[in-house]
Amino acid sequence: MRKPLKLFAAGTLILGLAALLGIAIATARTRLPGEEMTPAGIRRSTSTYVKVRDGVEIAVTVKLPADWKRGEKLPVLMRTTRYWREPQVGWAMRMLIALHLISPPDEVEDRQGAYFNQRHFVVLAVDARGSGASGGNRPVEWSPAEIADMGEVAGWAAQQPWSNGRVGTFGISYDGNAAELAAAANQPAIRAVMPLYDNFDVLWAIQAGGVAQRSLLQEWGRVVAALDRDDVCGADEVTGWNCWRDRLLTPGVDPVDTDHNGKHLAELVSQHHNLDVAKAVTEIEFADDRLGTFGLADISPSGLRTRIETSHVPMMVWVGWLDGGGGEDALTRYRNFSNPQVVVIGPLSHGGDFNVDPFASRHTPAEPTTEEQLRMEADFFDKTLRKDGPAAIESSIRYYTMGEGRWHTTRVWPPPGASTERLYFGVNNVLTSEAPSLPTASDSYTVDFTASTGQQSIWATGYGGGDVVYPDRANEDKKLLVYNSSPLPSDLEITGSPVLDIEIASTTTDGALHAYLEDVSQEGRVTYVDEGILRFIDRKEVDPKTLPYVPLGPAHSFLRKDAEPMKPGQPARLRLSLYPTSVLLRKGHRIRVALAGADAEVFQRYPAEGASTWTVYRDAKEASFIDLPVLTGAGSSF
Repeated sequence: MRKPLKLFAAGTLILGLAALLGIAIATARTRLPGEEMTPAGIRRSTSTYVKVRDGVEIAVTVKLPADWKRGEKLPVLMRTTRYWREPQVGWAMRMLIALHLISPPDEVEDRQGAYFNQRHFVVLAVDARGSGASGGNRPVEWSPAEIADMGEVAGWAAQQPWSNGRVGTFGISYDGNAAELAAAANQPAIRAVMPLYDNFDVLWAIQAGGVAQRSLLQEWGRVVAALDRDDVCGADEVTGWNCWRDRLLTPGVDPVDTDHNGKHLAELVSQHHNLDVAKAVTEIEFADDRLGTFGLADISPSGLRTRIETSHVPMMVWVGWLDGGGGEDALTRYRNFSNPQVVVIGPLSHGGDFNVDPFASRHTPAEPTTEEQLRMEADFFDKTLRKDGPAAIESSIRYYTMGEGRWHTTRVWPPPGASTERLYFGVNNVLTSEAPSLPTASDSYTVDFTASTGQQSIWATGYGGGDVVYPDRANEDKKLLVYNSSPLPSDLEITGSPVLDIEIASTTTDGALHAYLEDVSQEGRVTYVDEGILRFIDRKEVDPKTLPYVPLGPAHSFLRKDAEPMKPGQPARLRLSLYPTSVLLRKGHRIRVALAGADAEVFQRYPAEGASTWTVYRDAKEASFIDLPVLTGAGSSF
């Protein structure tokens, strides 16, 4: 028996070794996207350093279309990031790709770039200075030096043999801000920009209505600090076995082609003495506070308005109604900037992967679908970059009405036909169109600081692009002060920015008003529709002409000098706009306004400790109400 067993063991070992050898050969032969050769005989994806004015080396990866031929000159699309332009592919990841167990990183992480290559654009991925494989340091995000770098890299790209001299910029989130700010470099080669899901005013990324989102930003700060150290485990927030696994898959950022052993990369990473974003955001309380030596206006599209408008570049802007502040960024820019703008506002999560219409079925495909989004984006760049005298871009807003499931187009905001319907807070917690007549009337509310919108709210999608899912809010609303309308006699479309006007007293000198607009079905299900936020001490209204841009609703400066603590027990007027929306509420449903003093999952609480009780007035002298922008006529469909 021993001899057959030995032969069996030897055979098993040989088969195992043969399998391993086969896997090793398949791994070695596997070509990732970009490693193929073009008809011109050069590799599709190459990387190099572009040295800018102060000697800093900026890492750039160039991706050519698969069928690029020598002498062919194409438009260039540039994405600048601080999240690594490309990860290094470890042997374990290459093996899994060879075995068809996972998809190549390009197909998962850079669908836009891959699609733009298919549409016959040259695509550049750029590590912003002080990050990834680039040299230098980052005194602040989107620094003036970073903006100048983008202009120089675009100028370099315009002179390359594969370029027709015209460059467009694009990107999502951080990269979207970079895409828009590239216009401020006033580089003639940059002919179009595409900021996707970005922040028009960086203050809004730090706080909403003066209420800080610090926990989320502190986590983001820790992750990007790890990326800047080329620390894949720190960026993934893993240790032990998970760290070992991740390093086998992705050892770190991809070095440029000439840096075969990564020695130069290590030297450049050592230059990354960057701002501690996690710490810096804790020091931002007002609009005039600073990040290091920089003001928020220095790094915001809103603050660089003159330079961006001077560029005259056309823009295509994408946002989602339920992505943080939603359409606020896009519509405020549309109101204030003279650049031609094609704005698309959909039922989209951050990045556009999920359909977040609260009245649509779960797991419904994104609207438009990912493929349609990419097609529309490439079509815009076709119009603006293929020819030296491109077709004129007419400004327009394409927006989706949630609950109706239809797209509309307008050139003005709010759309034509909009009117205002005022609903007052009334006795027994009703919303009514009748103005109050009682000489004194109010409701008391003790703030429940455990109230929350959950971990899949409009605020969570901005960190990773996840789905937006609100459960039935009926139970959570038991913690809030709510007012309900009568059943709607007919369908009602709300399109624009609802404005809440409230007379309120508090037992504390500060607080945060979280106001929710909700739909209550005939069965009693409560659906989140919209919200607005305002910190009590930021309630002072100012002349909009004194601000860097005209807001969509009541004008608050959020400056330190305008902060006004509440006088305990004395009523004060708070006026705030909810985020712009477009939603159709159905006949028989009720409108609900729900007031909270905290969102425990997302925002800092005010006051930091102790109890707080509000008095909300609803009498003839001190009325509280909400103005709803109601649309009586539909726009044209897609």
